[in-house]
Amino acid sequence: MVSNCLQQAKKGKPRSTRGLELETSLLKKSSTIASFYKLALEERRRLVKEFAGLTSEEAQTLANGTMPSATAQRMIENVISMFPIPLGIATNFLVNGRDYLVPMAIEEPSVVAAASNAAKMARPTGGFTATSTEPVMISQIQIVKCPSPKDAEKAILSARKEILEKANQQDPTLVSMGGGAKDLRVRILPSQVGILVIVELLVDCRDAMGANVVNTMAEAVAPILEKISKGQARLRIISNLADRRVARATTTVSKEALGGEDIVDGIVEAYAFAAADPYRCATHNKGVMNGVTAVCLATGNDTRAIEAGAHAYAARSGHYSPLTVWKKDSKGNLAGTIEIPAAVGIIGGVTAVHPMAKISLKILGVKTARELGEVMASVGLAQNMAALRALAAEGIQKGHMSLHARNIAAMAGAQGDLIDLVADKMVSERKIRLDRARELLLETSKSKESSPAQKKTHKA
Repeated sequence: MVSNCLQQAKKGKPRSTRGLELETSLLKKSSTIASFYKLALEERRRLVKEFAGLTSEEAQTLANGTMPSATAQRMIENVISMFPIPLGIATNFLVNGRDYLVPMAIEEPSVVAAASNAAKMARPTGGFTATSTEPVMISQIQIVKCPSPKDAEKAILSARKEILEKANQQDPTLVSMGGGAKDLRVRILPSQVGILVIVELLVDCRDAMGANVVNTMAEAVAPILEKISKGQARLRIISNLADRRVARATTTVSKEALGGEDIVDGIVEAYAFAAADPYRCATHNKGVMNGVTAVCLATGNDTRAIEAGAHAYAARSGHYSPLTVWKKDSKGNLAGTIEIPAAVGIIGGVTAVHPMAKISLKILGVKTARELGEVMASVGLAQNMAALRALAAEGIQKGHMSLHARNIAAMAGAQGDLIDLVADKMVSERKIRLDRARELLLETSKSKESSPAQKKTHKA
């Protein structure tokens, strides 16, 4: 598409303003594509193909929207079919000065649009600034029935070098890339079955999520730990509270972009509600994870691990807290931060076998797992800002209602233009219910049948 535009320019052929805007966006690799949501599905795909440099085969896979049955049967057991989830693109994201088109796999309406809109509001002030820690995961080995837990702790720490060497023998390739088991720690925990000695390996997983390697290392060192501690090793498993593998993002959004200082105050007050009340906080954090989990799923990462880690991290102080913080700065603008565990990978696992995951990663263009985590954190921050702004300014329902009404109309049996007619009527009435959709569908159908045009057609 870009090359065609350039060829036309050289020949002196006129181009529409729309064509010029698209050409400029693609040449500059800008994630701001004017009225992307208004484009036909095929044109959206063409633009994404140009932006990401997808091959024709990848573009066709994107259009097909599924995977071979053989691939599915390698992934899970007892396969009978596929369960497609819509894959959308969030536009306007600028993270650390780089533009991203962000693939999001989610069934909930308004999420992709909200993230795109929030990212657009953040662009004039620099978008998002993100950082992350080293990709260190924790593997736990539970030791029970130690005669002397304190002596066991001392002995294990004294044997640190031997234990880490044994762990690193399990994956020489990871070690050669700068990863591997870097350290260990010992915790003594009282429990209902007696004192537990918990040994935790701290493993740098580089660009993998790391579950397989850390579990393998835990299995390998367990016999050594049993011998040293004189206890019995039970569980040898990854921890999904990845508090050593954290991504952070910040943004400042002008009060003008948000709609005024009153909106800034409303967002800060909404955050204060979440910080004070766990019932509200659960919904606040769910909104954050709308964005994070959608990117996680699109890129073939473990959504359950990300969700579990995020909510556990929110409660790490003993009090369930918001994953984001919102404040008003000295100029009256909105300043936000987010900090979440980012146990995600770009190699291995589903990311290596799921065709849509591989394409999503190519569209996103991230080069490391840390970069992926930073983008995910930025999306979570944008998603939360959009939700709080909607609540503070107009109520969350307004943004959801149009798409929700269309879904209800379709469920009632509406097709084609009738979907929009029935949906618009329900939204205007504020009665978005299946029974009302059926009533309106019947009324609309009867009205069409009794119209002069219809009668003329029947007479003819």
